[in-house]
Amino acid sequence: MSLPTAEPPPTPPHRAALGDRSLFPDLRWPIYANHAAISPPSLAVRAAVAAALEAYATEGVGAFGAWHAQRGRLKGLLADLIGAAPADIGLVPNTTAGLIAVAQCFPWQAGDRVVVFEGEFPTNVTPWQQAAAAFGLEVVTLPVADLARPGGADLGPLEAALRRGARLVAISAVQFQTGLRAPLEAITGLCHAHGAQICVDAIQALGVVPLAVGAVDYLACGGHKWMMGLEGAGFLYARPDRAAALRPRLAGWLSHEQAADFLFEPGRLRYDKPIRPRIDFLEAGAPNSAGYAGLEAGVGLIAQLGVERIFDHVQRWHDAAEAGLIERGFTSLRAPDRARRSGVLGVRPPAPHTVAGLAAALGERGVACTTPDGVLRFAPHWPNALGEVPRLLDAVDDALASA
Repeated sequence: MSLPTAEPPPTPPHRAALGDRSLFPDLRWPIYANHAAISPPSLAVRAAVAAALEAYATEGVGAFGAWHAQRGRLKGLLADLIGAAPADIGLVPNTTAGLIAVAQCFPWQAGDRVVVFEGEFPTNVTPWQQAAAAFGLEVVTLPVADLARPGGADLGPLEAALRRGARLVAISAVQFQTGLRAPLEAITGLCHAHGAQICVDAIQALGVVPLAVGAVDYLACGGHKWMMGLEGAGFLYARPDRAAALRPRLAGWLSHEQAADFLFEPGRLRYDKPIRPRIDFLEAGAPNSAGYAGLEAGVGLIAQLGVERIFDHVQRWHDAAEAGLIERGFTSLRAPDRARRSGVLGVRPPAPHTVAGLAAALGERGVACTTPDGVLRFAPHWPNALGEVPRLLDAVDDALASA
C-alpha cells in the first residue's frame, strides 16, 4: 500500500467569538482564569485530535503521509502568527525542548558568557546552566526588576553585561508571575549592537500578545497555554543563518536530507547523508501527530479573532478586575503602561491573607487561578466574558470574609 501524501482536510469549522465559552461545554469552572497554566481543549481541538486518531486507527501507517503534510500547514499558521517563514520553524514538544536544543547546539566556545534573568521561569535558566557545565560557559544573572521600572525598562545593567562580552541573552517575552512584557525590540537591538544573540521564551505571550520575531535569533513556544493546543506540541523558530550555524548535537534519523527514502527505494540505506541546515533538523523522530493536529485547531481559532482583538478583550477584563481588587486592598503588579502588559494579571492580597489560602478559597467558589512564587495570578483569554468580573469580585469578597 502506498502512503497518501495529500493533506487531511481541516476539521469541521468551529467559530470563535470573544467572551463566548460555547466551544468549552464541559469546562466545570464557572470562571477559568488560568490560561497562563494550561488552556482546556476546545471542541475544535478535540475534533482535530479525534480526526488524527481516527485516521491512524483506520489506516495505520497509511495515515502517516497525510498527517506529515498537515504539519506543513501548521507551520504556515505558526509562521503567520509570528511574522516568519514556515521554513524557519521546527516542531518540538514544548518550550523546554526548544531552549534545550539551542543551548546544546549553539556553537559555544569555552569561556563564553550567557545572560539570564533572576525571576525567570526555570525553563529559561536550567538549559543554560546545563550548557555552561557541558561547554565551560559563564552564566551571568541580572535582576528582572530592572525591566519593571515605573518609567520604563532600565537596560543599563544589560548593556553593561554585554559590554563585558556575552554570546547570548535568554529572556522571556512575558514574565510568568507579573505578566510584565519585555521590550524585545530594544533588547534585540542592544544584543546585536554588542555582537550577542537573543533567545526568547514566548510561551506566556503567543496567542494573547501581539508578537513578531523581527530580528530575534531564536524563539521557543509550547502550545498548551495561550495558543490553546495540547501539552507536548510546540515549536522553535530560528533565523536561517543562526539555524545553519548550530551544531546538530540533537540530530536523529529524520534529521538527514532524504532521510526516509530507503524505506521506499532499495539501495538507499546510508548513514552519511547530510543533516539539514534548517531548524527542522530537530524533527528527529516520530512526531506527536495528534498533538500537532490539536495545535493547528487552537491556533486556527486565534487566527479567526486576531491577536490584537484578543489582547484588547483581555485588557478590558483586566481593567475591571484590577480596579475591583485594588479597592479591596490588593496590590497590583500589572505594568502601568499598555506596551508592557500581557494576558497575566498578578496581584498580592491584603494582610493578613495569604496567596495560597485565597487561591484555595477562590477555587472552592469556582474560580480557577494559580499562585506562582507567591503571586495570585489571573489569566483570562478570548473565551472569558467581561460579565465574569462582577462574579469574580463577589467570590473574592466571600473568600476574604471566610478567611
